[in-house]
Amino acid sequence: MSFSWTKIGIFASGVLFGTAGVKILGSKDAKKVYTHTAAAALRAKEDVMTKATDIRENCSDILADAKRINEERAAKEAAEEIIEDEADETVNDEM
Repeated sequence: MSFSWTKIGIFASGVLFGTAGVKILGSKDAKKVYTHTAAAALRAKEDVMTKATDIRENCSDILADAKRINEERAAKEAAEEIIEDEADETVNDEM
């Protein structure tokens, strides 16, 4: 078996950096960073949910207004149709 000092050095460096990385990730300072990051994510989530609720409410208002407009338009068209029918009947009665 032939061991290359380069490969052994790379392996040892990896183990050293891995161990140091685990210590760094588990430190109190890192935990503070995780906590602040999680708190920011929760605030962002709450803001997004608030905006989504506002948009949903606005869409409901828009839909209600659109239905009202269509009902008023249909009523107006029905009234105009009745007037046209009465006008046609008057013309036919005069002939």
